Parts: sequence; structure tokens; C-alpha cells
Amino acid sequence: MNYIALDEFKKAWVFRHKDLPIEEQDLAQIKLMSAARSATLWTTMVSKEKDHPDFFVSSEWTGDSKSWQESVNWEAKWEAEEPELPEVFTTFLGWEDNTTVYFCLSREHVIETRFDVFKRTWQNFMFLADGSLLLGKKRDAVIQFLADGSAKLGHRPKD
Repeated sequence: MNYIALDEFKKAWVFRHKDLPIEEQDLAQIKLMSAARSATLWTTMVSKEKDHPDFFVSSEWTGDSKSWQESVNWEAKWEAEEPELPEVFTTFLGWEDNTTVYFCLSREHVIETRFDVFKRTWQNFMFLADGSLLLGKKRDAVIQFLADGSAKLGHRPKD
């Protein structure tokens, strides 16, 4: 089984927050990967050594300062309740709306959706911003969302 029911995720409340409602058709596109599938994606795209962003090391791209070009603030836009993903992110990524994206919390928890869905629901995802990485399928641009309200923009090694 590749996915588990979103309701089985202990932090699923972020997608049912009363102040940030998500349309049912978008909610249906937010899929929590099974632990096994999450681990495979994490090992392939994020880290072979570490299970969580708190432990990234400089020997891998995630902990290498050369992987990251810029840091920007996401929290001000979030607190201003802007419904769309800030333009700095969409411009940097340059992804098409139908790009499959992975919001990577840890080796055990990866959420898959489409970029257009992420753009509309980004505020919900920011409740999970604790070093979480936004990756695109077959894309090298990446954003790491940090709990302090900042985000690092960078590139991972090509597949």
C-alpha cells in the first residue's frame, strides 16, 4: 500500500483547520505516503543517513551550505492570511501546476500532492514547518520551511 488515510496521521488537523478550510477536491489530492514509501522517497531524494531535518549533516546535500542560495521569510505572508503561496516561492521553483510535489517531514512522514494544490493550501502545510522540505518530482529546486518563519531556497543534486 502506497498511501494511508490522511485521518490516520496524528497531525491531520492541519488540513481540517476551521480557519483555513480546504476544498474537498483539493483535500482528496493531499496524500500521506505509507511509512515504507516515505522511507524510500526520503532515502532517494533527501538523506541516506538522517531521519529528520534536525539531524542533517554537511556530508549530504541537505546539510551542505552550498545547496542553499537564499533565505526568505514566509511567516509574514502567512500571518497576513495571504491565500496564495508567496510569489518568491513560485518564481524560484518555476514548476507547472501539475508537478507532483512531496512535502517531507521525516523519513516516516511524506505528503504527496500536486503543486497547484500546495499553492492553494500552503498555509495549512506551514503548521508542519519544522525543517520540512518541499521537493518536486524530477525537479532539483527545493525549499526548506523552518519553524522560525524562514525558508531556505536551494537546489538538490539532480536525480
